[in-house]
Amino acid sequence: MKLSKLLEDINVLRYSGDLTTEIKGITYDSRQVKNNYMFICIKGSSFDGHDYIDEAVEKGAVAIIVDKSIEKDKVAMVQVENSRMAMPIIGANFYGRPTEKLKLIGVTGTNGKTTTTYLIRSILQQAEKKTGLIGTISIDLGQYVIESSRTTPESLDLQRIFHDMVSNNAEYAVMEVSSHSLEFGRVDQCQFQIGIFTNLTQDHLDFHKNFENYRKAKEKLFYKTKKANIINIDDEHGRVIYRNIMDFDVPVITYGIDYVADIMAKDIKMDDSGIEFKLVTPDYETVIRSSIPGKFSVYNSLAAASATYVEGIDKDIISKGIENLKFVPGRSEVLPINKPYKMIIDYAHAPDGLENILKSIRNYAKGRIITVFGCGGDRDKAKRPIMGEIAGRLSDYCIITSDNPRSEDPNEIIAQIEEGIKNISCDYICIENRKDAIKHAMMMAKPSDIILLAGKGHETYQVLKDRVIDFDERVVVKELIEEGI
Repeated sequence: MKLSKLLEDINVLRYSGDLTTEIKGITYDSRQVKNNYMFICIKGSSFDGHDYIDEAVEKGAVAIIVDKSIEKDKVAMVQVENSRMAMPIIGANFYGRPTEKLKLIGVTGTNGKTTTTYLIRSILQQAEKKTGLIGTISIDLGQYVIESSRTTPESLDLQRIFHDMVSNNAEYAVMEVSSHSLEFGRVDQCQFQIGIFTNLTQDHLDFHKNFENYRKAKEKLFYKTKKANIINIDDEHGRVIYRNIMDFDVPVITYGIDYVADIMAKDIKMDDSGIEFKLVTPDYETVIRSSIPGKFSVYNSLAAASATYVEGIDKDIISKGIENLKFVPGRSEVLPINKPYKMIIDYAHAPDGLENILKSIRNYAKGRIITVFGCGGDRDKAKRPIMGEIAGRLSDYCIITSDNPRSEDPNEIIAQIEEGIKNISCDYICIENRKDAIKHAMMMAKPSDIILLAGKGHETYQVLKDRVIDFDERVVVKELIEEGI
C-alpha cells in the first residue's frame, strides 16, 4: 500500500521523502522491522521509539512516523501531532478497516469482563455464529487461539487481529476493553456495535488517580458504539454513566437484580453447583442456569444475555449458551484434586473481586475458608490494606504471600496488606514464597475446607524484580500432591 494512502485522515505537520513509497508492513517495535516497513515512533513509560530510528532504517524501514522534528535521509519522514493517536488510523487504513466487516461487542468494567466475553462467545457459537475473542486470557481469531499479553492489545495489533478474524470468516468479535486502552486510544478506529459496562470498583488508581477519572475512561467506550449500550444499573458508577450517555444517539439497555432494569434476574438460586434464575426481558422470560457459582455469575450472565438479546438471539440459545460454559480459566476455577477439601483458583486481584469470590464461597462453604493471596507490585498501593481487611473478614484463615512483586520488595507489599488484617479476629500467617504458602494451606486443610488461591488466576508466570519465572498454580498444586502433601 502506498504511504500516501496510509496517511489518509491524518493531520500531517510536515514530511520529507516520497509519499508514493510502497509499504509492505507496519510496526512500532524496531525489533520487528523488515524491508519496506513503516516504523511508528511511540513513547512508552520506559522507552521512546524515536531513539530507535537508526536501528529501524538499518533493518529496512522506508517510512518513519514521528511526533518530533527529526531529519533523516533516504527514508520518508512524516511528522504528526501525536504518533500514538495516529497509529490506529494508519492501522485501520493498512488492514482495510476490518471492524466495519465485523459485529464488534466491547465489554468494560473492573470485574467480570473476561467471563462476560466468554459467555457471549458461547451463546453466539451456540447460535452457529463464528466469533472471535480478545481478552486477558487469550485471543481467538476464529480459526485458532493465541496467548494474550495484555487485556486490550495495542491499536496496530488490534487492527491486524480483526483483519485475521475477517480472513477467518468471523461474523462477530467480542473483546475486553480496558480503561488504559480507552485512555491511550488503542480502540480508536474500532467500530463497536454494542458496549457493555459491568461495574467499577477500586483498581488502577495508581494510573487514574481517582474514581472519577477511572469512570470517565470507561465511559469513553459508550460514545464509540452504533447499536446499543448495556449498563449494569445496580452499580453506582453504572447509574452515573447511564445518565451521562442518555442523550447520546444510541439506545441504552439496563440490566440488574436490585434496581428496576430493562433486563432482570428474578428468583435467584445459588449453591456450590452454580446458579439458576429467571431471566426477565421486555419480550419474554426464561430460566438461566450456570455451573459458575456466585452472585457475580448472575451479573455476568445478565450482561451476556442482554447483549445477545439485543442481537436477536433466541432465548433457548441464550440459555443453552450460558449453560454450556462450564468454567473460565482462573475464574472461580475448581481444581480437580482427589482430596477431602476443595481448591479454587480465582484471578481476584482487586478488593471487589476478592470480596465477591469470598462471599460466593461463604454461601456454600461447610468447612473453613483458607485464603492464599497477595498484591501485585508497581500497582495501586492503596488497595493493599483494603484487601487484607476483606480477606480477614470473610476467611477463617489467611496466608499472605507474594503475587507479582515486580520491582518492589515483596515483604514490604505483604506488610502493607497486613495493616488491614492485623486488627481483625482472623488467624493469619505471612509466607513470602508463594509455593510455600500454597503448601502450608494444603498441609493444614481438613475435610470440607475450601482453599482459595486468589490473584494469579489464569497466569502461568510470576514477575519478580529481575526475571519472570514459570508459575502455574495448577502445576504447583499437582507437584505438591505428587510430593505427598
